Amino acid sequence: MAGLRMQTLIFVLVTALAILDRTFVEANFDKNFIVTWGKHHIGTTNGNLRLVLDKSAGSAIRSKVAHLFGTVEMLIKLVPGNSAGTVAAYYMSSTGTAHDEIDFEFLGNSTGEPYTIHTNIFAKGKGDREQQFKPWFNPTNGFHNYTIHWNPSEVVWFVDGTPIRVFRNYEKEGIAYPNKQGMKVFASLWSADDWATQGGRVKTNWTQAPFVAEGRKYKARACLWQGPVSIKQCADPTIKSNWWTSPSFSQLTRTQLDRMQKIRSGFMIYDYCKDTNRFKGVMPPECSKRQF
Repeated sequence: MAGLRMQTLIFVLVTALAILDRTFVEANFDKNFIVTWGKHHIGTTNGNLRLVLDKSAGSAIRSKVAHLFGTVEMLIKLVPGNSAGTVAAYYMSSTGTAHDEIDFEFLGNSTGEPYTIHTNIFAKGKGDREQQFKPWFNPTNGFHNYTIHWNPSEVVWFVDGTPIRVFRNYEKEGIAYPNKQGMKVFASLWSADDWATQGGRVKTNWTQAPFVAEGRKYKARACLWQGPVSIKQCADPTIKSNWWTSPSFSQLTRTQLDRMQKIRSGFMIYDYCKDTNRFKGVMPPECSKRQF
C-alpha cells in the first residue's frame, strides 16, 4: 500500500512538472530570447532588457519558442523625454504572408505630449484593425504591465491588469481568427518618423539619442507550439493544463467590463470600426458583432 502511494505521488509530481514545463516560462532574456537585429544596441542586466535606438540602428529580440493560446506579459518602461518618431513594439507573431499577429506598439511623443498606445491584430495575413489610446499614466516613469491574453474564444489586451480591448472569435461566421499558428514574442525599438508621431509631421530628433526602452519580468503562461498537432492540443478543454480554455476565460467579468469601458470612453482616440471614411462605408464584418 505504501508502495502504491509512493507511485501515485511520483506520478502526480511528474505530471505537474510536465504541465509547468509546457505552459510557463519566466524569461531570462539571455536564455530565452535571441537578437534579431541591433546586437550592439541591446543589453541585459540582472535579467532586465535594455533596447537602444540611435541614428545608426535600432534593436529587436524574439523568443526562441512559439505559443498557441495562453497569456504573455512584460513590464515595460518607455523612452522618456522627446521620443517623437520612435516606436517601441511588443507583440506576438507567426511567419509568412498569411501570418497571425497581436500587437502593442507605443508611438513616441514630443516633450510634454502623451504617448499613443497602438493596438492591432492580424489573422491569416489580414490586419487593419487598429485601436489607439492615450495612456492614463506616465509610461516613462517606472514600469507598467502589458499583457496579451489569447484563447479559442477571444484576444484581450491588458494594461496594468485593466482590459482595454477585446477581439472575439467569429470564425464560424467567416471572420478570420488567430487559432492555427504558433506565435513567437517580439520586442523592438526603432524609428518610424514617417508615420509614428502626428502622422509623420514630427520627426525623430537625433540630437536626443540614444533612445532607451527597458523591459523586465517577462512571463509566458501559454501552450508551447509543437507544430500542427498543437492546433487541437492547445485548444482541448479536457487537458487540465489548458487553463485558458475554462469558461471563466471566455468572457470578461462585470468588473473587468466596467473598468474597460471607463478606459475606452475616456482615453480611446481611434477605433477602426468607427472610421467610415477609411472603409468607404463598407465596414469590416466584425464591427457589427459583439466583442465584449
